[in-house]
Amino acid sequence: QVQVVESGGGLVQAGGSLRLSCATSQIIFSIYKMVWYRQAPGKQRELVASITAGGPTDYADSVQGRFTIYGDNDKNTLYLQMNSLNPEDTAVYYCTARLSPVHDVNWGQGTQVTVSS
Repeated sequence: QVQVVESGGGLVQAGGSLRLSCATSQIIFSIYKMVWYRQAPGKQRELVASITAGGPTDYADSVQGRFTIYGDNDKNTLYLQMNSLNPEDTAVYYCTARLSPVHDVNWGQGTQVTVSS
C-alpha cells in the first residue's frame, strides 16, 4: 500500500497558477503509476495527468501545455504545477498511487481548486 496526502489547493483568479503536492510513503520512482484526477460538481471524474515510475508522463488534452506533473524523490512528493488556470479547472483534485500493476490504487482525500473569473 502507498499512502498519499494532497495539499496546495485554494482559490485563484483566472490566468493564475497553483502547485498541488502529493506526499507519499514511497520514493516516487519506485511507484508504478501515479495519477492526478479531478472531479467538478455534476461532472464525471477526469484523468488530468499521470506519471509512470517517475518517468514518462501523459496529460489530458484540456491541460496539455498548461499543467506539468513531476516528482521529487528526495521529498517523496509528486507535484502538479498548474498554469494559465481558467474557471473550467475548478474541481476537487485527487492524487492516486499504484505500487505495481497487481496492487490496488490508493487515493488521497482530495484538495479543492477554485478558479474565479
